[in-house]
Amino acid sequence: MSAHFPPIAILGAGSMGGAVARGIVRSGRASDVIVTNRSRRSADALADLPGVRSIALEETPTGNADAVAAADVVMIGVKPDMVVDLLREIAPVLRPRAVVVSLAAGLTTTRFAAVLGDEAAVVRAMPNTPALVGEAVTGLAAGETVTAEQRALVHELFATCGSVIEIAEEQIDALSTISGSGPAYVYLLIEALTEAARGKGFTDEEARLMAEQTFIGATALLKSSGGDPAELRRRVTSPKGTTERAVAVLRSANLEGLFAEATDAALARARQLAAE
Repeated sequence: MSAHFPPIAILGAGSMGGAVARGIVRSGRASDVIVTNRSRRSADALADLPGVRSIALEETPTGNADAVAAADVVMIGVKPDMVVDLLREIAPVLRPRAVVVSLAAGLTTTRFAAVLGDEAAVVRAMPNTPALVGEAVTGLAAGETVTAEQRALVHELFATCGSVIEIAEEQIDALSTISGSGPAYVYLLIEALTEAARGKGFTDEEARLMAEQTFIGATALLKSSGGDPAELRRRVTSPKGTTERAVAVLRSANLEGLFAEATDAALARARQLAAE
């Protein structure tokens, strides 16, 4: 790959598309990035990024088509129910060798090909919200017509926002139940531990500090050590000590089974939404 990324268009650069744009800029490899949003207010939020041109569609109605006509990578960040109309709008100006990257949940590469043509190169991407701070997990599923070079390019683009996993398309919904929804599970655990601290007489401020910083510190230690979570847990859990007693209570609640049930429910809902 060259030092700089090729021209990129991000259509509907909301929180996730905007996070990708910021990651590209942080990498120092942005040269020609165009982002579009409906309102001037949303466009202004990205207008200060070096190497990025931010278009407000309310002022430039042809902005999406203009951006796509000049791009080798086209990222679709609008809401799923708006995707098909957007694809119809940009199909006539899409470059023959451009790769289209979908950030929309529930829409298959086959659905994209039905509008753009069977030869269109389409990659589905499922980043999670930590992309906003460069710590995402992004799942990538490439369609059959995507070349090895295009796959590598899209991988590098999302690597600017965190870690990347390349998977088969049929695994995208399952991935969304783990890394996509996963931040919500972590926040729920933090909420619960904070409430437990309040119940033991700590102030709201003290409870939040203890719970939140414990999660932040534990995950930072996990990342820096490269160790296995089970081994790190054992190091904290002295035999016959207080932590061992607490962990026994948590495990008696069948946490593994509860998470399996929760992610199964999320997967069933994802498939229902896709069918709708």
